[in-house]
Amino acid sequence: MERRLSELARVLSRPSGVVSSDFPLIEKAASRMGISYDLWQQGLLYLMFGKRADGLYACGEGGAVISICRQVGKTFTVGSAIFILCAGRSGLKVLWTAHRTRTSDETFQTMCGFARNRLMARYVDHIRRANGQQEIAFRNGSRIMFGAREQGFGRGFDAVDVEVFDEAQILTVKALNDMVPAMNVSPNPLLVMMGTPPQPGDPSEQFAAKRADGLKGVDGMLYVEFSADRDADPDDHEQWAKANPSYPKRTSGKAIERMRQSLGGVDNFRREALGIWDEDTGVSAIDPDAWAKCEVAEPDSAGRLSFGLDMPPDRSALAVGVAVRHGDDTAYVGLQEYRDVRSKGVAWAVDWLAERWPKTCAVVIDAQSPAMSVVPDLMKRHVRVTITQTRDLGAATGRMLDMIHAGTLQHLDARQQPQLNAAVDGAILRPLGPNGASAWNKKGSDVDISPLQACTLALHGAFTSKRHPGRRSKAVAL
Repeated sequence: MERRLSELARVLSRPSGVVSSDFPLIEKAASRMGISYDLWQQGLLYLMFGKRADGLYACGEGGAVISICRQVGKTFTVGSAIFILCAGRSGLKVLWTAHRTRTSDETFQTMCGFARNRLMARYVDHIRRANGQQEIAFRNGSRIMFGAREQGFGRGFDAVDVEVFDEAQILTVKALNDMVPAMNVSPNPLLVMMGTPPQPGDPSEQFAAKRADGLKGVDGMLYVEFSADRDADPDDHEQWAKANPSYPKRTSGKAIERMRQSLGGVDNFRREALGIWDEDTGVSAIDPDAWAKCEVAEPDSAGRLSFGLDMPPDRSALAVGVAVRHGDDTAYVGLQEYRDVRSKGVAWAVDWLAERWPKTCAVVIDAQSPAMSVVPDLMKRHVRVTITQTRDLGAATGRMLDMIHAGTLQHLDARQQPQLNAAVDGAILRPLGPNGASAWNKKGSDVDISPLQACTLALHGAFTSKRHPGRRSKAVAL
């Protein structure tokens, strides 16, 4: 006997006040297209598009958030509903984003299949297939645009009505902040987040925070989580049915067996095929409360002055961090400069550091950083650059974390240093080897952590440099 959403979902937190929904109209059109939704899909879509008495989406405040395993058909379920909604309602603007280009391309192809349906084809005006500009445009003025967050898609749009974040387990504060304001002027916005439980190292702070709200039953959002039991035997077919509402009707046992073989490890299978969250997803490497306690209104600028440089992998910006080591071995760190390389270049940094070198004990750059490109020009200006290797980087990151937790590191508040604060919020750790050393993770993340890395390197220089400028231990102008 087919089961309802409430019988299948491990967690179902519904928004209050739902008196109507767009779903009955969507289901009617879907039926004419030859699409039939299972009971759990019907319940999910009814709540996702559920409205209160004022006509606004009941989950318009916190969004519709779905934690679900792979091979369930979530893209087909949500994608078909949104396609039908756009065909029937004029002027809707939808952004559909995934983290990876491949996922975004696959979703676009699925949606193009809907456009080829005999019933729906007459509603479609044109399909644009150019990379980075993939779009399905409808005759009534509605549009669905597709793109990958790893390629920067989503910035600069406005008047967006619906935003769908696929692969939400790889979604950072910066990506969300880039895109959510685009819905500010929509009269009835809807945000949808879909993903599997994150792997260690995934920049999953937003998805984890939404899950936490869902587990607490925060109103104004829809949260649905499908998963097997935490202690599930990965080969237990009954647990497969708990995690995957499409098994065995639409997803075969052979398909799950193939996934079991291809995912490479039981932990990945537990997350991606059984929907089981790790006990601690580690939304940030730096405890926000400990960081907040280090905040000062006016930093102590007397001490040993050091600078660190870093750039994100795409070389879009250059960050200059500053550190001042005080006589009692406390310190201040801050983001001294952060400039767009595409418009400002990097020559300014060479002049800027050369001017301050006589009062500086160290200028530090990591050997693997794109900022290494400025080293030859700094050397020509007689600035001695300290270049960190893997061992140094592990020690520098460890010192930064230790001082934050000990409360011996000062920094300015978030309003004065927004880029540094965003980097701290989004920082995760990556192992450097078998001995337990770690460094800030930047790969696979769309958060720019170069401000944090620059400050970490500056702090390392302030504590390890043997250079003693002539005017040490005096206040310096930062």
